[in-house]
Amino acid sequence: MSIINIDQARETAHQLSEAYKSIRTNIEFCGSDVKAIAITSCTVNEGKTTASLNIAISLADAGKKVLYIDADLRKSVVVGRYHIGQQIQGLSHFLSGKNTINDVLYPTSVKNLHMIVAGPVPPNPAELLGNRYFKGLMEAARKSYDYIIVDLPPLGPVIDAAVVAKECDGAILIVVSGNVSYKFAQSVKSQLEKSGCRVLGVILNKVAFKDRGVFSKYYGRYYGGYYGDYGSYFKSEHKKSK
Repeated sequence: MSIINIDQARETAHQLSEAYKSIRTNIEFCGSDVKAIAITSCTVNEGKTTASLNIAISLADAGKKVLYIDADLRKSVVVGRYHIGQQIQGLSHFLSGKNTINDVLYPTSVKNLHMIVAGPVPPNPAELLGNRYFKGLMEAARKSYDYIIVDLPPLGPVIDAAVVAKECDGAILIVVSGNVSYKFAQSVKSQLEKSGCRVLGVILNKVAFKDRGVFSKYYGRYYGGYYGDYGSYFKSEHKKSK
């Protein structure tokens, strides 16, 4: 079986590496019942896939057995970004009933980390993600892995993330500093909650040191850390800012 090389996805910059370790610790403290984690964003180009992969890598580095599922069936960047062979079968093949789980499950160059790529773009992504095959995949993965990281399309423009989130134990929202309004972020968060999925927190992405004011102005009621280009915020419950 082919091994997917994702070594270049690993964040090596000290500050960012420490940020992902902090995020990993926060995830672990969410409880042993949180195994399947949906990761989405409000809109496109917020660094969702980079964050998802590095969270998966960080968990694997800690000795956890991890499955990364690229469930962005509409516009996945994983295959192109990491030069994965086009002949590899993906999630859309499995969800359409053409392949088995074993056909689409691949080891990676990172120890303890397996991956399922998105596959070709189907005409009905939301319907496929909501079918019995995806539910069966999650049930099987829970028996074999400590964590399942599900990389989803942005929830602002499409409903896919909410469809998948109901099969997960928690969700993390990626938000780019200064790019998304607090009101819009709250709206997306509400959509996740309506799916019945617990919102674990927000990762405030691409934060420059000069933008410290963003924290108190928009997200001051979250509890978390501040690390170089990434600020991580995890809190299960919080009140809306007035």
